[in-house]
Amino acid sequence: MMAAETRTKSERSGRGRTSPDYSLLLAVTGLLIIGLMMVYSATFDWSYQVHESSFHIASRQFLWVGLGLALMTAVAAVPYIRWREWAVPMMGVALLLLILVLILGDDHFGARRSFFDGSIQPGELVKLVMVVYVAAWLASKGEQIRDVTYGLIPFAVLIGVIAGLIVMQPDVSTAVLLVLTALAMFFFAGADILQLAAGGAISGITFILLINQLPHARQRLDDYLLAWHDPTKLSHHVQQSLIALGSGGVFGVGLGQGQQKLGYLPTPHTDSIFAVLGEELGFLGCLIVIGLFVLVAYRGFKIAMEAPDAFAALLACGVTCWLTFQALLNIGVMTGLIPFTGIALPFISSGGSAMLFSLAGVGLLLSVSRGRVVVRGQRTGRKQGRKGSRGGASLDRRWGNRGTRLSRSGRRTGSSR
Repeated sequence: MMAAETRTKSERSGRGRTSPDYSLLLAVTGLLIIGLMMVYSATFDWSYQVHESSFHIASRQFLWVGLGLALMTAVAAVPYIRWREWAVPMMGVALLLLILVLILGDDHFGARRSFFDGSIQPGELVKLVMVVYVAAWLASKGEQIRDVTYGLIPFAVLIGVIAGLIVMQPDVSTAVLLVLTALAMFFFAGADILQLAAGGAISGITFILLINQLPHARQRLDDYLLAWHDPTKLSHHVQQSLIALGSGGVFGVGLGQGQQKLGYLPTPHTDSIFAVLGEELGFLGCLIVIGLFVLVAYRGFKIAMEAPDAFAALLACGVTCWLTFQALLNIGVMTGLIPFTGIALPFISSGGSAMLFSLAGVGLLLSVSRGRVVVRGQRTGRKQGRKGSRGGASLDRRWGNRGTRLSRSGRRTGSSR
């Protein structure tokens, strides 16, 4: 009785909430610092020639990072359960923006993806909103997601509509990222593995058909396949990227001393910034960046595994998969491992919308992390294996049932596995 009263007082006073995940914050801070250095290094010469100030272009990135950190703090302060309540209106706004950008958006390089001369890209917002909406939708379905009519079919329609609107811009790389993230969340929620395989196969066939209808995407795929047979046929962008990475050696040529950014490497401050980093900071710098992303992934999945309920677990899983997959896609392109796609490196590439919503995603992870209530004796209860005492664990993996399944808040007493 006294323990219950103590717990209630602790929860009311707010002392029962855990502190933010400092390891996650440390990893993101490290990536932001490296990103600011590399954006300045990649743009100072260009900025001086155009604006007579070497800091003019980089100053915008500093501004976006400051706004992103403020947004991250605000999102982290909101109880994560509120995002479940706002999921539907958020998705409505996101779909409206995707439609409006096709009608009123700015044309850049044959694509219509942004407003205000490229400053605001609805596709970046959709990454965040899709994770929140899918997490809420999957959590509401529970065991029904293993039923094709309640799970796979409506899920495929939902993701197909979102991805289809993005492909129409066209932005195939963002559409691929969204589908991969959604499928990972579907698996994490406990989907039947055979249904998941069928959904993945259908998605793959659909994208192949779409690529054949988009000349630039088809050309990139043809260049990639041709390069496997003849490395001299690599596209210009990938060639310059590999030259930059190879020139860096182990320790790099020095910050600001790279040559490939001076007109040889396309978009050195956005899509190609990992190549600039590899040239100037070398293999060691690349390893540090990859290590920081690994730490972000580890902390994100740990938050998901310890989340107090299904929605929180799926939300943390979705954000982690989104940021991790995007980093893998960018690095894979710069090293020639996958076909070329124009996708930014989270927290490092220059870009306003991408920075804002990536940091907002970190805010969601921090909100889930802080939402865990620490009850006195909870950790000892876990070690002793007392039933009903696992306040922090919300996942029950049942591999014998061909998938993962989110369990209820506590185990049923007397049930057998």
